[in-house]
Amino acid sequence: MVKILFIGDIVGEPGRRAVSELVPRLRRQLDLTLVVANGENSAGGSGITPKTAEEIFDAGVDIITSGDHLWDQKEVVGLLQNNSRFLRPHNYPSGTPGKGSVVYQADNQAPIAILNLQGRTFMQDLENPFIMARSEVERLRQKTNIILVDFHAEATSEKAAMGRMLDGQVSALIGTHTHVQTADEQIFPGGTAFLSDAGFTGPHESVIGREIDPVIKRFLTLQPQRFAVATERVFLQGAVVEIDSYTGKAISIKRISEALPSAGK
Repeated sequence: MVKILFIGDIVGEPGRRAVSELVPRLRRQLDLTLVVANGENSAGGSGITPKTAEEIFDAGVDIITSGDHLWDQKEVVGLLQNNSRFLRPHNYPSGTPGKGSVVYQADNQAPIAILNLQGRTFMQDLENPFIMARSEVERLRQKTNIILVDFHAEATSEKAAMGRMLDGQVSALIGTHTHVQTADEQIFPGGTAFLSDAGFTGPHESVIGREIDPVIKRFLTLQPQRFAVATERVFLQGAVVEIDSYTGKAISIKRISEALPSAGK
């Protein structure tokens, strides 16, 4: 059996701190095979750098995925070029630095493929993720039948449609981007675990990770505001998926929402 922890969008220093403090314990407690985290908001709440990625890897995360804030920090280009454990959405145009998928194999474990995709509804118009998902999943299945997909998308319908299309072809599809953990975890008939959104890892006394007052002021006045990362009630959110090593089908999926002891409930 393979057990994967997927961590929802890491937001700023509070999110990185949650990963650093909680992931080592969760790895031991849950006997995890693999830890994957979306890190596209880990640097100051917007983008990712080699330094923040190193901090996340050092905490025990094996693979970092990303999304629409990929380019917010200029240093990301070096990360894309030099670290195969950092993924960008696969449906960027050909020639974009980096890779959208990887096959990862821990010691004495079955190979596991991770595929990063980005939606197009209410988001940047990348290549069609549905077409590109089909061809890439077919390629990855020649190497392993254990495949985890991070679908970074806004619309629940787009995430659900992708999950249904890939049912039986991938082990799990977990959505990211909205920073709101959904309660629709399930296993589709073909054996694919699904969750519309993993939530986010960071300060929850906030508006999806940002200080509350500037966001309200922006809505009231339409004037530009600085949306600093909030600090209180820090949680690590995501999901744990158990997968049959031989069939690649999901056995269970369970949401998690772990508070930092110092952050209160």
